[in-house]
Amino acid sequence: MSDGLGLPVRFGAGPGQENDIKQAPGLIAGFCPGYVIADRAYDADHFMDLIYEAGAEPVIPPRRHRRYQHPYDKDLYKERNQIERLFAKLKEFRRIATRYDKILANFLGFVKLAAIQLWLK
Repeated sequence: MSDGLGLPVRFGAGPGQENDIKQAPGLIAGFCPGYVIADRAYDADHFMDLIYEAGAEPVIPPRRHRRYQHPYDKDLYKERNQIERLFAKLKEFRRIATRYDKILANFLGFVKLAAIQLWLK
């Protein structure tokens, strides 16, 4: 999760075969964003309900197979590139890009160190 400036705020990681939406509720819990911008993979009714409960507005394009295609702000959705740019900045750190660490706690520790370095720039 990143803020409006593209700086890291929260991280979550899980097994590679697990869908990312399973990590998302933990990331927005106790956080008061104005908007939650995500891609189509996060278009699920239970996740949208969590976003509304947090007092935020979801900016998530609907999946193509949905019967009801809910509206979303297409101009605001363009800001999602900030999270993609954040991933690119984090992958400049070789240890994160190659993920040599077998233990998740070690990997997340180095992600947090990289995030601190990005905040200090």
